[in-house]
Amino acid sequence: MKDSKENRANLEERVKELPETPGVYIMKNQREEIIYVGKAKNLRSRVRSYFLKSANKEIKTSHLVKKIASIETITTTTEYEALILENNLIKQWKPKYNISLKDNKTFPVIRVTNEDFPRIFKTRRIIDDGSLYFGPYPNVKSIDTYLELVKKQFKLRKCKGIPLRQRKTPCLYFHIDQCCSPCTSKADKKDYEKEVETIIKIFSGNINDLEKELEKKMQQESASLNYEKAAEHRDILFSIRTLIEEQKVQDFTTEKKDFISLLSNGINCAIVVLQMREGKISGKSVFSFTTYSDNEENMSRFLIQYYDGYFTGTENSIFPEKALVNIVPEIALLTKFFLEKFQISFQVTAPGDEKEASIMKMAEENCRLELMRIEKELTYSEALGKIKDSLGLSKIPLRIEGFDISHLDGYNTVSSMVSFYNGKPDKPEYRVFRIKTLQDREVDDYASIREVVARRYTRLKNEGLPMPDLILIDGGKGQLNAAKGILEALGIDDINIASLAKQEELLFVPEKDEPVKLEEGTLPLRILQHVRDEAHRFATTFNKNMRKKELSFSMLEEIPGIGAERSKKILMEFGSVDNIKNSDSYSLSERAQLPIKVAEAVIEYLRDNDSHH
Repeated sequence: MKDSKENRANLEERVKELPETPGVYIMKNQREEIIYVGKAKNLRSRVRSYFLKSANKEIKTSHLVKKIASIETITTTTEYEALILENNLIKQWKPKYNISLKDNKTFPVIRVTNEDFPRIFKTRRIIDDGSLYFGPYPNVKSIDTYLELVKKQFKLRKCKGIPLRQRKTPCLYFHIDQCCSPCTSKADKKDYEKEVETIIKIFSGNINDLEKELEKKMQQESASLNYEKAAEHRDILFSIRTLIEEQKVQDFTTEKKDFISLLSNGINCAIVVLQMREGKISGKSVFSFTTYSDNEENMSRFLIQYYDGYFTGTENSIFPEKALVNIVPEIALLTKFFLEKFQISFQVTAPGDEKEASIMKMAEENCRLELMRIEKELTYSEALGKIKDSLGLSKIPLRIEGFDISHLDGYNTVSSMVSFYNGKPDKPEYRVFRIKTLQDREVDDYASIREVVARRYTRLKNEGLPMPDLILIDGGKGQLNAAKGILEALGIDDINIASLAKQEELLFVPEKDEPVKLEEGTLPLRILQHVRDEAHRFATTFNKNMRKKELSFSMLEEIPGIGAERSKKILMEFGSVDNIKNSDSYSLSERAQLPIKVAEAVIEYLRDNDSHH
């Protein structure tokens, strides 16, 4: 405590010696790490504000001040020079307590490859090979929306090879009418180019011209009785209009604007950017961080970091012409920054009319919801802490893995493993296991749990992968002991384990003789119930899919000339009985390498079988 008081006294003496000139101040901790960088019009006045009694009433400021071991300064001639230097130092050192936004290189872009039959996809790598790039898109959801439209409405190639490699036979996408198969020379190059041109117009924001063009084509094809082609144009037009309709706000101007709202609860800060292009909202980006500055300073720093990344390498046609903000920072410095760095006249201003004010209100509402989400995250953290204390765990269960067993009268016994992080599902980490140690019609949940726990954690141990903080088994004391016995046999003694019984929602842990009952309806119990119920859902779904697949195998094997090997090959190639039935005998013969007579028999059998239901 004495050292802390002495350090603070030394810092306050150091502040008295600072110059009253513009510059940058650099705060370091005891390990000489730079933890915060700021700019000032008057260095002495700005740095002294951190040590005033009123500042220390704010939790965020007092937390930062406690970490400061030394302060260095770099003086500049003007405040603008301080702004530039501050931005460069933050980018170089990435201090812990400064705003940290994604660098432009991590924002995804859409790439249209430079080749005869271009591929269109999302990437984070820019390759100088003549390809077209659109973006960057700070909001990944907006890029996925565009690519989903392309996938559904345009028959472009899906194969990933660059350049395009030739194949002997087309893939499944050709047979389900989602690709024109340029890899087998079936595609018409001019038609393909027209589709790519249409997509480029969508990405460029030239929606109005495209709508007129598609309407004209639809009417022409309809007049020529080419109803199928007219329907294709109609579907694309409908998809584009639906995409636009989802962005309900319009200001009926062609200006490119960003509406930026910043809200803070004193500790956390949220920023929402609504991107308006062609008079319609075309995207939303959300940022949040812990704040150690006032709102004007936060807004100024955000604008510099966000647009410094956004403008670099972006097509001129996508530049916004101005940013409308709910908190107006020092305009003169920002205007000079964008003019000198990017040679553009970029306007930062408050909303000017009722329409702009209404859109800003929407941005602020989105911002408010983001702040609520952050506070909810904190609530989840508190709930996980409550789980730790209630169950007597050795650590907070940030990563929970939950298991459940599913079967139908002993057939197709499977286990699911779901993974939750910070109280929420982490679906890419879900796993399913077919139980191998049981015979058909043998029901033994304990043996199934022992097998799946052994397989999962033997692998993690052997491969040196991170272990979860808590294993949750669906069941009671018996299921818990089955899993615990396997962990002990594997020599794994640092994972917490518990089981949750559906009856009375009782929790069992090895260290307690009596079950633990968490209060009904509280977040700690709801988190554990969610893990248990999600594991049950995932296991049941997998079990149903296995039974469905077995029925498909048995149905095919009833056909003369189709045995186990052929039925397996057909299903692997087509995916389902419906896809086989909707195919034709020539395609089935070629893709599954069947004699044409056998392929005809398969199609006939499936269609006849279907007509009887």
